Amino acid sequence: MRLIGINLPDNKRVDIALRYLYGVGPVRAFEIVRELKLDPAKRAKELSAEEVNKIQLFMEKHYKVEGELRQVVKQNISRLKDIKAYRGLRHMKRLPVRGQRTKTNSRTVRGNVRKTAGSGKRKVDLK
Repeated sequence: MRLIGINLPDNKRVDIALRYLYGVGPVRAFEIVRELKLDPAKRAKELSAEEVNKIQLFMEKHYKVEGELRQVVKQNISRLKDIKAYRGLRHMKRLPVRGQRTKTNSRTVRGNVRKTAGSGKRKVDLK
């Protein structure tokens, strides 16, 4: 099934398959299924073209998802950078933005950077 330019898995339940869209999590997927009165146990491949169209129209009308949401997030981050807010500076330096410690455990944002050497022992090849 294809929705808003994304291929959704066919064998998953509708409420689970919708989560593959950027900006749709468990709660929002449940809301969509409930509002459109779809059977949540139904598989994505079992949806009719009419139901898929209904989901797409509902999402375009009520939510920002995929490209539009990514664009908004990017604009928010660039605004923080432009006004030189603390959070914007953290984004510029590629450091954690939300108060996490950086002495250890900041590998996610910085990438898996390992600047220190190992134990100092060299591995000796066995002959």
